[in-house]
Amino acid sequence: MRLENRIALITGAGRGIGRAIAEAYGREGAKVAVADLTLEAAQDTVAAIEQAGGTAMALAMDVTDEKAVDEGVAAIVDKWGGLDIALANAGIQHIDAIHKLSFADWSKVMSVHLDGAFLVTRAALNQMYASGGGTMLYMGSVHSLEASPLKAPYVAAKHGMLGLCRAVAKEGAEYGVRSNIICPGFVRTPLVDKQIPEQAKELGISEDEVISKVMLKNTVDGEFTTLEDVAELAVHLAAFPSAALTGQSIVVSHGWHMQ
Repeated sequence: MRLENRIALITGAGRGIGRAIAEAYGREGAKVAVADLTLEAAQDTVAAIEQAGGTAMALAMDVTDEKAVDEGVAAIVDKWGGLDIALANAGIQHIDAIHKLSFADWSKVMSVHLDGAFLVTRAALNQMYASGGGTMLYMGSVHSLEASPLKAPYVAAKHGMLGLCRAVAKEGAEYGVRSNIICPGFVRTPLVDKQIPEQAKELGISEDEVISKVMLKNTVDGEFTTLEDVAELAVHLAAFPSAALTGQSIVVSHGWHMQ
């Protein structure tokens, strides 16, 4: 198993991509701290990991709450003795044109993605630095590297997470910490499913056209990226053995974006 006896924290892991990665980490032997805004969602993921023979714990964590993040990381260390891997995955979306966008909606998206990533990073690094190293991962997006209409706060936040990832790679190297950001294309999660009717309404096209002409238009095969695709990459990055791979944005998007 590639992550045997490693201790991992994943935020936003009650559903979607975060849950898929948490379950994959559990199968690969990691002890997984499943953090989510609601404890019930986190507990559901923990139950799935344990049913498959893995080890996990549930944490209620609002990643925009400094105290909640710090206490959550402390609880992991108290229970298991350390933290080897942290993935800042929690995220939300808001669809609107920039000239119609309220500051409150802008701020909410930026806070969850970027402020949350910072708070998780700071708490995790304090543990990793003290213990001799670790792996800091981020859930970015193709929108960490390019833009789409109607998603300004999401695009700005994901670009910011790329910058944070690179800064961590530079600062963390002397402490044995590597940092990389995963950049998926569209994955059929509740977050994406919610966008389809919203974009159809805003663009005046059908939901099928949103999928074929907006979301999958620039892929090589007209296919969504899958949860399994992203989870496999997250395992690989967590298990990678050296700082040869750090500060990188790894795209998994069926060719939508090529670096």
